[in-house]
Amino acid sequence: MTIAVAGGSGRLGTLLVQRLLARGEHVRVLTRDPERAKHLSGVEICVGDVRRRDTLTAFVMGASVVVSAVHGFVGTGGVSPATVDRDGNLHLIAAAVAAGAEVVLVSGEAAAPDHAMEMMRMKFAAEQALKASGTRWTIVRATAFLETWIGVMTQTANTTRGPLVFGRGTNPINFVSVHDVAELVVRVALDPSTRGATFDIGGPEDLTLGELAEAVARAKQLLPPKHIPRAGLRMAAILTTLFKPAFARQCRAALELDRMDARFHATSCRERFPGLPLTRLSDVLAPR
Repeated sequence: MTIAVAGGSGRLGTLLVQRLLARGEHVRVLTRDPERAKHLSGVEICVGDVRRRDTLTAFVMGASVVVSAVHGFVGTGGVSPATVDRDGNLHLIAAAVAAGAEVVLVSGEAAAPDHAMEMMRMKFAAEQALKASGTRWTIVRATAFLETWIGVMTQTANTTRGPLVFGRGTNPINFVSVHDVAELVVRVALDPSTRGATFDIGGPEDLTLGELAEAVARAKQLLPPKHIPRAGLRMAAILTTLFKPAFARQCRAALELDRMDARFHATSCRERFPGLPLTRLSDVLAPR
């Protein structure tokens, strides 16, 4: 059967594709730019954009399952949580329904209609649309991706300072490895018995951004972390809203992560899927 993966060239999508190929599945990947998918081999590439419903027909045609691993948290040219996580997923769901395909949606563990972060509100809207679509569906809700935040902290370090900590950095946050999420998404995509269910997945540790930054600095031999005060984040969000909306969105999200309860302790997902990997921070930072 054909598994169609939207967002298949991204961090999560790449791992999904590799695991599906290893299981002998035929995989089709949707990408706006074929150059971004050059690292993928053995897959069918389909050029399209979830923000444009008319570009999705060929992508979903003949697919048994459509997996949405897209997000609009960062990006340019009109990319945003509203245009990608909500509207893009709505387009994808409609195309899948028309093609008779099932849908696996990757969402956020904290998705809610009244969440302070726009992305979580848009993810929730996509979840509701999928449930009402009439197609068979599975939703995977994940906490913050550990590798993404390690990457952010590594990139913000330079020769004069270590990783940047956005805000106080004392609020516990659950981080999950993208490898763990990818394995769960693959399992539900290939398991029809999971349709109509929502699975929440988190990592084994609740860490503060301060703790994460210190661990990254030690592992990568960087200078000690430096904090950006909350007042600085507020000002940056205001000043960059018009000409750097993605950066402003990151600043506002950082403010929320610095205060909200982002811990996670559910175990039902791992009980349902024995052997699901449980990757720790030390595993990701270990020399390879």
